[in-house]
Amino acid sequence: MPTPAAPTRLPRRALVLAVTFTALALVTLTGCAGTSATGAGPGTAARPATAPDRVEPLTPAPLPALPATVASADGRQVTVTSADRIVPLTGSLNEIVQTLGLGPQVVARDITATFEQAAQLPVVTRGHDVSAESVLSLRPTLVLAETTSGPAEAIRQIRDAGIPLLVVAPAKALEDVPKRIGTVAAALGVEDAGARLNERTAERMAAARKGIPASAASGKKPRVAFLYLRGTASVYLLGGSDSGAASLLEAAGALDTGKESGLGKDFTPITSEALAAAAPDAILVMSKGLESVGGTDGLVKIPGVAQTPAGMDRRVVTVDDGVLLNYGPRTDQVLSSLISQLYGKTA
Repeated sequence: MPTPAAPTRLPRRALVLAVTFTALALVTLTGCAGTSATGAGPGTAARPATAPDRVEPLTPAPLPALPATVASADGRQVTVTSADRIVPLTGSLNEIVQTLGLGPQVVARDITATFEQAAQLPVVTRGHDVSAESVLSLRPTLVLAETTSGPAEAIRQIRDAGIPLLVVAPAKALEDVPKRIGTVAAALGVEDAGARLNERTAERMAAARKGIPASAASGKKPRVAFLYLRGTASVYLLGGSDSGAASLLEAAGALDTGKESGLGKDFTPITSEALAAAAPDAILVMSKGLESVGGTDGLVKIPGVAQTPAGMDRRVVTVDDGVLLNYGPRTDQVLSSLISQLYGKTA
């Protein structure tokens, strides 16, 4: 049976805005990774079958060739001598390590790593906040972090204990996928496995894109607005060019209306004017975000939504919180889900 969903990591800009709104509303901000669901109504794509929440490791499992020295995103050079006990501080990095075939060596997770192979591991990171004490108690031989991991004191405490800690640049576009996989594979001494995984991922993404109908490929592209919702905290945000969704939507043959409207930020509070200008044909939301506002019925009550083509037709596209913006080995599944829901057929 799947493990109960855990709170998902907010995008950095969304996190700041969410905390602000939460303080004003005196409401605790929470969010959960969950199961995909589409809103019912005219024009809504058929609900796609829910795939098991698990990664698909490479086989046979590679044997690390260490030591390896790699460049960290914070400007340091990090030398790794053992991959026996790995602590990834984000769900995306955990997914990469597990898919490379080194899952048995992973000894911890952050709160967003809810897929089957990681779900029972101890949690050491919640919402970007790392517990240095929890990490060190697990005697790691390598810690993998992102530039958003913190606080800085926790990162410094881990390094001061002599633990190799590699910072990996975050991903916001499809072209970041092979870079991240390659960086993690190099640090673990399994570069050949990294090349194999990148090849497999690219092939699967190309196969997913074959489901885009010719009408979208020739220029009649659906207009999609990405909304970040946390109804429990009255957080309603519209994704802009830096939200991370634009690359996925474009790969699915769609237009990101936030980017097209010139919203340069990652997220901005939703206004009726902004939604009217965006005029989306469909709305993309994370599954738990939609749940937090009461499903499609609650979504169309958000000011401005009901007046858009998407709101009038109740066209809502959802993807699991834990994978939508991961840009990792399961990105092909995200593309397949987007294409299936946007065009009403399985990619």
